[in-house]
Amino acid sequence: MGSRFPRGGTAPEPVDRLQISGALMAPSDGPSPVELADAGRAPHGLGVLRDLYAHKVLKTPTIRMQPSSMRKEGRRLQFAVSDNVGAHGPDGPGTPPVWAVNIHGYFAGGGMYWRESARLAEQLGWRVVNPSLPGFGGSDPLDWHDVSMELLAEQIGAVLHEVGAGPVVVLGHSMGGAVAVQFAHDHPGQTLGVIYRDGVSTPAWKERHGLLPTMMAPVAPNAAPFIDLMAAVVADLPDLLIGRMFSTVRSVLPDIGRNIGSAGQTLPIGRLLMSLDQRAQVRALAARHMPTLNEWGCFDRIIPGSAAAEFAAVAGAPVQWIPGGHSWMLARPQGQSDILTHLIAGKEFMANVEQRWREFTAADHVLHAAN
Repeated sequence: MGSRFPRGGTAPEPVDRLQISGALMAPSDGPSPVELADAGRAPHGLGVLRDLYAHKVLKTPTIRMQPSSMRKEGRRLQFAVSDNVGAHGPDGPGTPPVWAVNIHGYFAGGGMYWRESARLAEQLGWRVVNPSLPGFGGSDPLDWHDVSMELLAEQIGAVLHEVGAGPVVVLGHSMGGAVAVQFAHDHPGQTLGVIYRDGVSTPAWKERHGLLPTMMAPVAPNAAPFIDLMAAVVADLPDLLIGRMFSTVRSVLPDIGRNIGSAGQTLPIGRLLMSLDQRAQVRALAARHMPTLNEWGCFDRIIPGSAAAEFAAVAGAPVQWIPGGHSWMLARPQGQSDILTHLIAGKEFMANVEQRWREFTAADHVLHAAN
């Protein structure tokens, strides 16, 4: 049960670096001290002070997300994995690391979350994988008739298989929250815990009760929820500009550009989300005592607070309200690391994850000894 995902038989297919050049530096907002020295800046004096300031004060990580790709049934899947190959587990050197997979939202891509994942790897010592789901971030789309939440979760498993990951912490944002729930439900023996962030697993997210849908309901009742959702997306945009605006825009634009080109091919996934109800899967995870952290931007209008309360009731996981809108982690990528290291709920989640990691690691050792 605690064994790693087996490695793929072929080496990952290289990615065209021109295709992703706009996001290459996004994970850490700048070059590492090593790269700066290699570029001719002496690693002493003011150079060292600047590097220390960037690393300790601005918390710019030196770990990078390394882009790659793979083929699954003829389709290309884009992903990135943190380059901290020497990472180890909570029990010290020689133990397998804690792995995490960071699943993006609708009309997003794995590259948008590189900055956050680099910080998780730096602060927590995790190995982090950022996949781009089919049709997003440069990954090839699924056939229309194949789209299902189970198949989307299967793509996550394929990427983890490719990189040789062990049991994972599954972070899911928005649509990715639903994929995270499905993956954990389908693979409980490979899941250390679920971090559910402003997700769409429960149907309350589709219930729009604001001023705009109320005004539009008599005229266009079917279109009112969609119009309100689009208005909420526009209203959420200013939150993305709070913080290091240039770095945020630079990390977001490449995936948005790719998604515009494939927007028509991802419509079946949007339709799937509108009919989604995963309450049975969430209850099953709660019955298995799966560690679950339920996080929500307190100013999120895209996925309203009623959805947070509904998920909390079904999962038995109280809402952790986070300053910001729907995409708070894109504008403030250090936020998730701070939650896990400073908040009581985050510390409890980490303790449960480490306990589960030790159980899986012990089971893995027993299996190896038996073999």
